[in-house]
Amino acid sequence: MAPIKTQGEFYLGKRIDRKTGQLQDDRLLYDARDLTTHAVCVGMTGSGKTGLCISLLEEAALDGIPALVIDPKGDIGNMLLTFPDLLPDDFRPWIDEQAAARKGITPDEFAAAQADLWRNGLAEWGQDGERIRLLREKADLSIYTPGSSAGRPLRLLRSFDAPSQAVIDDADILRERVGSTVSGILGLLSIDDDPVTSQPHMLLSMILDHAWRDGRNLDFASLVAEIQDPPFDKVGVLDLESVIPSKDRFKLAMAVNTLLASPTFSTWTQGEPLDIDRLMHTENGKPRVTILSISHLSESERMFFVTILLNEVVSWVRSQSGTSSLRGLLYMDEVFGFFPPVAEPPTKRPMLTLLKQARAYGFGCVLATQNPVDLDYKGLSNAGTWFIGRLQTERDLRRVLDGLEGASATAGAAFNTSDMEQLLAGLKSRVFLMNNVHGDGPTLFHTRWAMSYLRGPLTRDHIRALTPDDTQEDQQEATREEHHQPPGEDQTTPVPANQPAGSASRPPIPPDLDQGYLPATELPGPGETLVYTPAVMGSVSLHYVRVAAKIDEWIDCTLLAPITDNEHRTWAGAAAIENDSTELDDDGEPGATYRSLPAWAMDSRQAAAWAKELKNSAYRDQSRTIYHCKTLKIYSRLDQPKAEFFADVEHALKDKARDDAEAMREKAEPKLAALDERIRKARQRVDSERSQWRSAGADSAVSLVSAIFGKLLGSGRKKVSTSIGKACRAMKQRGDIGRAKQNVEALLERRASLVSQLEDDINAIESAQHDPAALCTPIVVRPRKGDMTIRPLTLVWVPPAASKRLFQAE
Repeated sequence: MAPIKTQGEFYLGKRIDRKTGQLQDDRLLYDARDLTTHAVCVGMTGSGKTGLCISLLEEAALDGIPALVIDPKGDIGNMLLTFPDLLPDDFRPWIDEQAAARKGITPDEFAAAQADLWRNGLAEWGQDGERIRLLREKADLSIYTPGSSAGRPLRLLRSFDAPSQAVIDDADILRERVGSTVSGILGLLSIDDDPVTSQPHMLLSMILDHAWRDGRNLDFASLVAEIQDPPFDKVGVLDLESVIPSKDRFKLAMAVNTLLASPTFSTWTQGEPLDIDRLMHTENGKPRVTILSISHLSESERMFFVTILLNEVVSWVRSQSGTSSLRGLLYMDEVFGFFPPVAEPPTKRPMLTLLKQARAYGFGCVLATQNPVDLDYKGLSNAGTWFIGRLQTERDLRRVLDGLEGASATAGAAFNTSDMEQLLAGLKSRVFLMNNVHGDGPTLFHTRWAMSYLRGPLTRDHIRALTPDDTQEDQQEATREEHHQPPGEDQTTPVPANQPAGSASRPPIPPDLDQGYLPATELPGPGETLVYTPAVMGSVSLHYVRVAAKIDEWIDCTLLAPITDNEHRTWAGAAAIENDSTELDDDGEPGATYRSLPAWAMDSRQAAAWAKELKNSAYRDQSRTIYHCKTLKIYSRLDQPKAEFFADVEHALKDKARDDAEAMREKAEPKLAALDERIRKARQRVDSERSQWRSAGADSAVSLVSAIFGKLLGSGRKKVSTSIGKACRAMKQRGDIGRAKQNVEALLERRASLVSQLEDDINAIESAQHDPAALCTPIVVRPRKGDMTIRPLTLVWVPPAASKRLFQAE
């Protein structure tokens, strides 16, 4: 067979004579360089638009030109159904068995008929199985299914990586990239994405702009953290909190976190990285036709993915050197909704950027749709080639003519509206009008037979069958390359079995909460990961009052409570923290991970709930016990330990015993003094009586001798009787002495008894044993609830060693 084409030419079909309408023998060869000014293909269902676009992509692959294909319907995946041998068995797995049933034939017969149809169709257009074989040799064809594991999954961990320096240096492109990326995220979250009035749009835009200008990469997890704690505190001239309060930031962070935690979103974080270089060429430099099938995605997910992809393409294109040759293609089938004339979806700006600037880098865009009214023809004025098939309505015709006229005016080419309208009016299936500003004028042509088997949209089962079994190994290899790891090394850091798994980024926290880190005193060993656990720290000023005990004191109390799955027992497991031990670090240890917060703890009202619970808990659990000794009429101090107060009581009781003994002595002293005086006087009486007795005795003796001698001498009876009287009185005085002695002895006995009783009483007091516990009554003093002052709460990330010490490895 004669060569169909030369390098740089695309065989799209054969020309049709505009006058006769007859198919001509000469082939339509399209100059690949013309695609650097982009192309648009429009045509209603059944016009042959899909066959033409697949043929164009086949020609690009044969020419060694890689292509990124966005496939919203699942039709372009047919490019993988290429069978060089054209055998019925090759077609059999891919036929529509219902179509066979409608024709009244068996599936095998239908497969044989399809093989004959394709063999004959290719031959009619000068093609055969060898050209199909050449196509398979020239390019690698793969189907990726972002958000699904049916084909090759794509993960978006690099979605928010800082763009190339060329993009950052171009303020307009950077602004457009930031805006479209943010709109894609908010669209995925069903949040208003108006860049002027939307607070979430403004906040996310500032975060991305700030990070990218600093050369920092973000992912969804780090984005959640920066939403709550942005790296700036001013929005314009106003404080961040005044413009976007923490409650609103928390609500947005929760929305992003909920998306990130969704099981359906987990597939977006798996697979090969979204790397344009890898999608355009294999490791060996072989060009690729990468089909990005998004038919399984929701409308918001499609918008999000296409936005991210287009932004990556813009960055990649801007990093390439300039050329006039075609180095790559971006093809989007059914661009409906992604490039509208009025609305501003997030895909529109990066697509406009490509249409305006990609030409200088040799990168072409081909956009196709069956809904012409949905295209922004002003934006498509940059498209130099238009492929127009059969249109459905007069309105579609008018919009296409507007687009053609704008493209011709931009290129400085002549445009005949009436002539073009006449040509478009009679188009049939697989007949297209090509208007190329680089050519001599409009060209009618009939599309060639596609080498790919056009069986219709592929299902997930079809895509799964077309995906190699070694896809998982390829994904792991791509991950190792992205992290610069040699083969055989796992890209994750192992976590010991006794450690809880954690996320690499801090989870969102409720608003009105500061956060900090307890210093890590013990760092993990080799192969281990430090895992922070969440806790809430609250400080409260407590007022204790007890008038009788003369207590009126304020005490500051700081509690640290682990955040567990039990919503209602947060402060029950709290540990008291010394005030001089509450200094927190602003940042955690590098490479650490975080245990997630339970869902209830991320409620926007949780900070207020914790504060209320802290107040109740402090009133209930932070009571102080004092002791009252009624005997001594004393109270313990508010912060005095029980043992210390009991020791004080014991000492006080001993002092009291000594005082009581001394008081007894002092009280007994007057009585003893009085007795001593009486004893002294009684002894004086004895002495007096004895003296009188002695004097009376001597006198009576002299008188009696005198009387006796007088009687004998005859000198008086009267003297004798007088002498006897004196002797009797002397005897009486002797008796008074005895009685005086008895009085003295009685007084001495009385004094001895008093002294003995005093000594017994003193000994009893001094030897008495007192139990302070029995004499002391405990009194509970609670803080005044109305006087409590709760300071702002702090969410604290606690390292393992501190968690074990404070919470007993809870």
